Amino acid sequence: MILSMTGYGEAYHQDGGVSYALEIRSLNNRYFKSSIKLPEHLQFLEPEVERLLRQRVGRGSVTYSLRVRNTSADAAYEINEPALRSYIEQLRAAMAATGGDGNMTVDLAPLLAMPGVCQPRVAGEEAKKRWWGLIQDLTDRAIQQLLTMRQNEGRALRVDLLSHITKLGEHMKFLRERAPEVIKYYQERLRQRVETLLSDVRISLDKQDLLKEIAIFAERCDISEEIARFLSHLDQFTTLCDSKELAGRKLDFLAQEMLREANTIGSKANDSEISCHVVEVKSLIDRLKEQVQNVE
Repeated sequence: MILSMTGYGEAYHQDGGVSYALEIRSLNNRYFKSSIKLPEHLQFLEPEVERLLRQRVGRGSVTYSLRVRNTSADAAYEINEPALRSYIEQLRAAMAATGGDGNMTVDLAPLLAMPGVCQPRVAGEEAKKRWWGLIQDLTDRAIQQLLTMRQNEGRALRVDLLSHITKLGEHMKFLRERAPEVIKYYQERLRQRVETLLSDVRISLDKQDLLKEIAIFAERCDISEEIARFLSHLDQFTTLCDSKELAGRKLDFLAQEMLREANTIGSKANDSEISCHVVEVKSLIDRLKEQVQNVE
């Protein structure tokens, strides 16, 4: 199955005076990597959120961002009165110790920003369960959008990948037909060269020696095995594109193997036409590898 690693999903919810906005984005990555951003009072849910993402997303860099806007009375922080009282008493004691008026009026606004004075409300177990149920629903809806986009992108990727595979198959067909001609051309060229060199000295070359030299050349330049393996890789690639399993890593491996076979063909085939086709083959494989990097 071809799934793109690029995708986007979102989900929204309004609960009384509280609004939730969730965005999930995914990009290419060889492995699964998540970046989860939750409001402070919901950060205890981060392990559960990551678990959901890992269950539904095979690999890729996933950014999960939840924004919460609370306009209800519950948004107010609780004032820690003992802490506030302690700050006021310390200030008055400090003023008295420096000769000031210990009974001065204290501006409470700066004190509310002091550590420990304003604290978020402690949520009970019921509230945590309700929050998790809501976040789970939002996450499921956003992930479904993300996966739908990945599937749509994957269909386009499949078409592009298979078009490259078709072109590579055409090049391999030419190479398979051309390879025997290289041997025949070498045989004729070698025969003519030997005849030219020996014509003046009136020495004849044993036919068996000539055949032996041709056989050595044919063995050294034989690319039939490489072509057979390359064609097998093309068949496997096509099968994986239509299978139900996630194929990204296997497709990447096959592309690497195709490049290895192409390099071997280029180094063994002593023929300019074959070399030109090998250049085209390697260019197609490079484009194939670029596209495969985006397959989950």
